[in-house]
Amino acid sequence: MRMRPMAATLFVTTLLLQACGERAPEGATVLRASRIYAAPDQPPIDDGAVLMKDGRILAVGPEDSIATRGAGELAACDGGVVTAGFQNSHVHFTEPKFSDAGNRPAGELAAALEAMLTRYGFTTVLDTASDVDNTVALRARIESGDIAGPRILTAGWPLYPANGIPFYLHDMPAEFLSRLPQPATVEEALASVQSNLDRGADATKLFVMTPLAEGHVAFMEPDIALAAADETHRRGLPVLAHPTDIEGVNIAIEAGVDVLVHTTIGQGRTIWDAALVSQLVEQDIAVIPTLMLWPYELKRAHVPANVVDLATGDAIGQLRSFSAAGGKVLFGTDVGYMSDYDPSEEYRLMASALEPMQILASLTTAPAARWKESEQRGRVAEGLAADLVVLEADPATDETNFVKVRCTIRGGRLIHAQDPFG
Repeated sequence: MRMRPMAATLFVTTLLLQACGERAPEGATVLRASRIYAAPDQPPIDDGAVLMKDGRILAVGPEDSIATRGAGELAACDGGVVTAGFQNSHVHFTEPKFSDAGNRPAGELAAALEAMLTRYGFTTVLDTASDVDNTVALRARIESGDIAGPRILTAGWPLYPANGIPFYLHDMPAEFLSRLPQPATVEEALASVQSNLDRGADATKLFVMTPLAEGHVAFMEPDIALAAADETHRRGLPVLAHPTDIEGVNIAIEAGVDVLVHTTIGQGRTIWDAALVSQLVEQDIAVIPTLMLWPYELKRAHVPANVVDLATGDAIGQLRSFSAAGGKVLFGTDVGYMSDYDPSEEYRLMASALEPMQILASLTTAPAARWKESEQRGRVAEGLAADLVVLEADPATDETNFVKVRCTIRGGRLIHAQDPFG
């Protein structure tokens, strides 16, 4: 029997009232939002709510459709724009403030992590090169609950070409430099990879080309790069490559790497032509643009402003053509190497090549897919990890809103809240 319009309205209203009147599960917490971006490819949910318990999302949808009575609240976080937690896929834990992470006071480490990462919404980070033992110790303290911080994936010690430490690392402590692997043979490369992964690394990073002093460069031998990549893949883990220039990209492609951690620069224009982009896309190699790195480095080298602009424009062009061809983009800023923690400039530069929801994908769904974790994180959906970011304003209207973070929530736990007094 067909229900009359008035009866149908009363029926729906009754269901909504029942939902609102139902008690939330014991121990659940509710987060209310003016807008929720459950995923970059889904329409937003306005006047929504996320119900969480035991580190997982129980429900997400319009607030009036979710049983929230009796749930705990995160009142300081209510009313913002909610997305899945962000992943920064290019960080480093090499600054002195992170040294001796197993013993350094918890408050110092928590403050350092907040200043660099969680205040900007990062609930997962990929450390692309550091002392693996120290970073694993830092991770262990976070996971034990001793320190509030993001989930850490690490590449640990990277591999460099033989006699190929880049000039820009020469101001690092001598003891640190002496420990950087520079395999000259396949056997040495395999030993380095195995040791690094056995000690807790989640990936291998290869510096396939490095700039040395006085304009010289060093390249990793292709057989060494291939052997290191094959051993990492044998363990089911990804391989990252620092390419520097287009020749480095070609070595990385031949080695079968999974992620390029930079776009490229070189002498003169550096355009990724259609053939190169096609190879990257066909081999499913993701790219972390790190666009703000190039003006940072070139200005430090006192390069003229017009050259800085040209090089930055080339990198933006590389990102634009790669993305347009269907390439997978991961967000990353190289913080820890760069002292400027604020990602605002990275968002601004990326917006020259990508739409806002593409940037959101680079922060959420794309890294989750690259790490084979799409059923665990990267979206605001029932059953997934309660890793969330609350923004002050909608990033769809202005890319700089990605950096206006009110709250960062990891596993249902508040790990950063904006100071209301500034």
